[in-house]
Amino acid sequence: MTAYKSGDPTTINRLYGRAKGKPLRAGQQDLVDNLLPQIAVPAEGEVTAARLFGDAEGAGRPLHFEIGFGGGEHMAGRADMLPDHGFIGAEPFVNGVAQALVHISGDHGAHPPLGNVRIHHGDALEVLRRIPDGALGFAYLLHPDPWPKARHAKRRMMNDGPVDLIAAKLKPGGEFRFGTDHPIYLAHALMVMRRHRHQFEWLARDSGDFLTRPGGWPETRYEAKARAQGHEVWYFRYRRK
Repeated sequence: MTAYKSGDPTTINRLYGRAKGKPLRAGQQDLVDNLLPQIAVPAEGEVTAARLFGDAEGAGRPLHFEIGFGGGEHMAGRADMLPDHGFIGAEPFVNGVAQALVHISGDHGAHPPLGNVRIHHGDALEVLRRIPDGALGFAYLLHPDPWPKARHAKRRMMNDGPVDLIAAKLKPGGEFRFGTDHPIYLAHALMVMRRHRHQFEWLARDSGDFLTRPGGWPETRYEAKARAQGHEVWYFRYRRK
């Protein structure tokens, strides 16, 4: 997962986090070499549905953006549920990108290949800045690196600069979904989102709404691991005002 450094809360200019782990298996490396270039987000210029999906239907696709998609389980699950929507995912960790490509390619025949996903292997905010304001229907930040030490709080993705950027890119009525199993990050995120209540409406009616995974929210590997370790998991849905 990713984290970013900000001095001024509106300026984010440094990526923290791993870029590579254990060596890729041969099949994963083949997908990185051959499938990723076909579905990669363009390196420069505006990022729009029409440009990414390249047809009349593509121009009208509702757009979703996932920041740090991990192994891609949630992104691929949502894309499979909503084939007429367009999904953009960004992840700096090459092993996560490789695993997401397995899901996108059909998960060894478990389902047809997904044609409505585009991937950026790198900094999520670099791509998010190039999306036109008001273009996104959904934005997702699921189980980001918590950076639990107080001196590292500025490295967390859930900070004023990134949240302002997410707000700008979501259309009115668009939804920002956030999930975590880390209590320190939870407290920090609630504090940040309270500062942004002029931009976002929290959709929780009672405690059950953020203690139970909503329908249409596929489980990630990080969530499954947290539950296996006995951690509580919290789910948040915010609507762009």
